[in-house]
Amino acid sequence: QVQLVESGGGLVQAGGSLRLSCTASGSIFSINLMGWHCQAPGKQRELVAAMTSGGGTNYADSVKSRFTISRDNAKNTGYLQMSSLKPEDAAVYYCYADLINWTGLRPGAARGYWGQGTQVTVSS
Repeated sequence: QVQLVESGGGLVQAGGSLRLSCTASGSIFSINLMGWHCQAPGKQRELVAAMTSGGGTNYADSVKSRFTISRDNAKNTGYLQMSSLKPEDAAVYYCYADLINWTGLRPGAARGYWGQGTQVTVSS
């Protein structure tokens, strides 16, 4: 059973920083993609940042130059360093991973998993 567990959310003043972490656990063969999405009240969930196993990254325009995504492949952990936070960044942040887990003695098919979400609140 694969699980993604996030941590690091909280309350911060505008201009401040937070670092989110997401650790994948279970019988994991490989993680192709790790990313972060956010969902504010009344809005759809949207991509914030993502990183491939090869180190390629993709960021939402609104967070470029302020947020940095990284991974520690040995720990199956992804990070989102958020700086210069704005009130409009406030949302529930969800970790996402596209990964392959072991099924018996063989790698299974790739599929996506979501974490439970962590709240980020930014006060003005």
